Amino acid sequence: MDLLSSLRISSSGLAAQRKRMEAHSSNIANAQTTRTAEGGPYRRKEVVFGSEPAREAFSEILEGELAENAQTVHATEVVHSDKVVYKHDPSHPDANAEGYVAMPDINPMVEMANMIEAQRAYESNVTAINTTKQMAMKTLEIGRGN
Repeated sequence: MDLLSSLRISSSGLAAQRKRMEAHSSNIANAQTTRTAEGGPYRRKEVVFGSEPAREAFSEILEGELAENAQTVHATEVVHSDKVVYKHDPSHPDANAEGYVAMPDINPMVEMANMIEAQRAYESNVTAINTTKQMAMKTLEIGRGN
């Protein structure tokens, strides 16, 4: 695998983790949202990841230049949870006839833990990119004879 493929793989990880961070941020921000434009309470978002071979050009696929195990990651879809929690609050404007309000099934502590996990994965990809850049610079130094 060449250095550019390594950068391409790490950058796909950055994009995927950014999308994951956006979903968890949205979940935290809307943990108490009982009314949305679609109707009903906010629905929790979860990002689903998928992988594909780390090939950029069709010629690379035909020639089989890259290792078979090299994979990039991408966010394939964002799924919405249908789970709701009913909270008894007769004074709430969205309460039903029995006084229960449909709330999103979001645990802010779980969302924060997921955000920290996404942040660490993002940082790991940044470290991999920086290491690849350092390797490229060392290669150039060798070529200059230093």
